[in-house]
Amino acid sequence: MKNGFEIEWTSEAKRNLNSIFDYLENSWSEREISNFAKKMESDLKIISKHPATFPYFDKDKNVRRCVLTPQTTIYYREIPSENRVVIITLFDNRQNPDSLNLLFTPF
Repeated sequence: MKNGFEIEWTSEAKRNLNSIFDYLENSWSEREISNFAKKMESDLKIISKHPATFPYFDKDKNVRRCVLTPQTTIYYREIPSENRVVIITLFDNRQNPDSLNLLFTPF
């Protein structure tokens, strides 16, 4: 844990991230894409080094949330016994919150 917790992504989170970048590439400039990537990298470093920084979304399920942008939130679970953090999903905040699926799915 010297350099922080290992970050792993569920299949759903990877799909969400690819969709976000596809959208950005088709709708925004390289500058916006770069800004988004830098912000995400910065927040992932914080999550890796200090996963408890961001508030619980569901304490019983040990799920936290990090608002990446006004449109996107990262939901993740810390697994201290394994020195890792699992990114569960990246959620588009403009969607119906009832569609948020936080079931812990394998990679």
